[in-house]
This record gives sequence, C-alpha cells and structure tokens, in this order.
Amino acid sequence: MNAHWLGSLAATLTTISFVPQAIRAIRTRETRGISTWMYALFTIGIACWFGYGILLGSWPMIVSNAITFALAATILALKLRYG
Repeated sequence: MNAHWLGSLAATLTTISFVPQAIRAIRTRETRGISTWMYALFTIGIACWFGYGILLGSWPMIVSNAITFALAATILALKLRYG
C-alpha cells in the first residue's frame, strides 16, 4: 500500500467517524454531553488541516478535512444553539 492510499483510507475512516454524531445531533438536538471547547478547538484545528492540505496540494487531506469541518461545524453550531 503506498502513502497516497494509506492517507486516503485514514482520511475516509476519520471523516466517517463524525457522521453518526452529526446525524444524532441533527435529529435529536441533544448536545448536552458534548464539550463545547473540544468541538470549538477541533473545528479550528480541522480548518488548519484543510489549509495545510491546500498548501501541500493533497486531495485526500483537502476533501476529508472539508467534509469533517462541515460535520464538526454543524455539531458545534447545534451545541451553541441548543446547549
């Protein structure tokens, strides 16, 4: 397995891991068990990884972090709105 495929697999798995939490938060509006600071810092970190991916021209990093950012930002927005 070359580095590109390993990076693609890692990006896919870590991005998919946020889908169940996002779906649950969207459906139930229940976010009490989620740390606001963790999601705020994580979302900022993902934005930085996205920028880094752009600078490197790494499509797996760009695409996965764009999707992960959207999921994390959605969860964070729901947390801020519904507590």
